[in-house]
Parts: sequence; C-alpha cells; structure tokens
Amino acid sequence: MGSDVALVVAVAAGLTFAFSNGYRDTAEVVAGSISTRALSPRAAVAIAAALTFIGALISLEVAATIAESLVEAGAITANAVAAAIAAAIAWNLLTWHRGIPSSSSQALIGALVGAAFAAAGADAVDGQGVLSEVLIPAIVAPAAALIVAFAGIGIAYRAVDGLRPGPVGRGFRSGQLVSGGLLALAHGANDAQKTIGVITLGLVANGTLSGDRFEVPFWVILSSAAAIALGTYGGGWRAAGAIGSRVIRIDAAQGFTAQAAGAVTILVATGLGYPISTTQVVAGSVVGSGAGRRLSAARWGVGRSTVIAWLLTLPAAATLGAAAYGVSALAGDGAAGAVVVFGLAVALGVGLLGRGLRGPHLARRSVTM
Repeated sequence: MGSDVALVVAVAAGLTFAFSNGYRDTAEVVAGSISTRALSPRAAVAIAAALTFIGALISLEVAATIAESLVEAGAITANAVAAAIAAAIAWNLLTWHRGIPSSSSQALIGALVGAAFAAAGADAVDGQGVLSEVLIPAIVAPAAALIVAFAGIGIAYRAVDGLRPGPVGRGFRSGQLVSGGLLALAHGANDAQKTIGVITLGLVANGTLSGDRFEVPFWVILSSAAAIALGTYGGGWRAAGAIGSRVIRIDAAQGFTAQAAGAVTILVATGLGYPISTTQVVAGSVVGSGAGRRLSAARWGVGRSTVIAWLLTLPAAATLGAAAYGVSALAGDGAAGAVVVFGLAVALGVGLLGRGLRGPHLARRSVTM
C-alpha cells in the first residue's frame, strides 16, 4: 500500500514537473513570433500550447530513453523517482525565479541520476547511457542549431536581396506562423516525453508495469501532454529577457530562420531518442541567425553566462536529487518520504509565489528580441 502511495506521489510530481517545464519554456517557444510581431502574445501562447499538446502525442523515443537508458529501474523504488522529480521541480523553480535560463531536461536527468546513485549506488546508473544519450547530444544539438541557423539566414538574405523590405518582412512574418508552430510541436514532442518516461520508470520501479518491454499506458501520455500544454499556456514570461533582447535583436527573417533551425534540430533529436534542451537549442539558433547577418550582432558575453548556467545544471541537480532521496529515506521505506519531498517542492513554489512571482499579463507585457 505504501509503495502505491509513493507511486501516486511520483505521478503527481511528474505532472507538476511537466507543467513547470512548459511554463518556463514558453518564452523560448514564442519569443521569436512575438518580437517580430508575427503574432500577438495571446495568440502566440495559445497556438504554442495547442501544438505542444499535439507534439507530445507523436513520439515515444525520448520517453524510452528516460525510462530505459539512464538508470536501472529494478534497482530503485517509486520513492527514488518521486525524490528525483521533486528535486528537478525545485531546481526549475529556483532558476526560473532568478531568471537563469537553465535546462529543465538536464535538471530532471541530473536529479534522476543523483537520486538513483543515492538509493542504490553507482550500479544503478548507466554511465554509458548518460554519456551517449544526454551529454554528447547536449553539446551537439545547440551547436547544430547554431550552424543551421547561420547557414539558413545567409540563404534567406541572398534569396530576397534587392526586394522591397515591406513585402519581404510580411512574407517572413507569415512564414513564422509555420516555423513557430513547428517549434512548439517539437517542444511538445521532446519535452513532454521526459515526463512520460520518468512516470513510466516509476511504474516499472514500483512493479506496476513489467520491465521486460517498454510500454506506456495511454493515460500517462495524455496527462503529460495536458500538463505541459497547460504550463505552456500559463507562460514563462519571467525568463523571456534571457532569450530575447539580452541575447540578440532579430528581424523577421532571423526570427523565421531561428525558429525553423530550432524546430528541425529538436525534431531530429526526438526521432533519435535524445532528450535535449529546448532552451539550449533555441539559444543556439537565435545566436546563429544573428551571427549569420553580422558576428557583432550577437552578445557573446551573455551567451557565455548562459553556457556556464547550463554546465552547472547537471551536477547541481544531481546533488539536489541525492539530497532529496536522503530526506526521503529519513522517513523510512514507506510512502512518507515521497510525500515529504514533494511537499517541500510544493512549499518552495508557494513561497516563491508569495514573494511576488507572477503569471503572464498578456495584455500589458511583450517579448522583444
């Protein structure tokens, strides 16, 4: 009975994480369309939420990676999974509140590895899987997005050279309806799968599902898709500046190119089963589209600060995950530990809300790039 309660807590924590993931990633998904006035903030967020939901339903490759390739499900419990997700939520809240553009994906993976290590030792962690499925793609994906955007903006400018700026701008803004939509779809296809994967891992660790073959109940897919879509609709406006005008100022051609490059990179990674960061990929594509026009257009100092924040996320989240499992273990082997760590994560969120964290004010606020 206690393990079933722990599993319920793990599922609730997973859906809370999906909501927080969508909430903080909204800025990255919609900033390009809003800053070039291709869409109003309200329309951009609504479309992004709908397409994020649809994207969450189109693939399970990333979910399989999370559930099968990073930690040994047979070596951990639902309590460990709940502790990992609670730690990832806490890291998301803290970095988001401070406006640090860290990766929700890396926070979840780092916390999962840290909790598994604390629960069952090094044998519970698949080091080769973490290296090949997480660390290498985390480096390659943003670089690939930057290169694709750099090349793409050069092609775009050559294609419209000599044409009147007005029609060209309107054409690229119309194109952003497609590129922005694809980016939102890609966001759901990759990011929602992380929640689906970690909830499935909890089901296997609890013995609710067999670990012999990868299978995901439909309710897990649907609830995860709904949670991240609701979070996306809620919006991540507090972090918008970190991927907006503080990084680079773009025109409609650059917005279109950056969104298209980001979407293609994420969709390819999703097909290969790599859980990559939307934040990192979009930052790479935005900087690439700006540098393709003029190298000095990109504010590389901010880019370096963002890279440092990303580098800290995995070890910091792993440490937090191990600590969360330690707190959980103090309550014994039952479900109390899972309840305690999730309760602490919720209390942190409530505390930040009490200190003035606000949702989106779509009628008064905008995102500039």
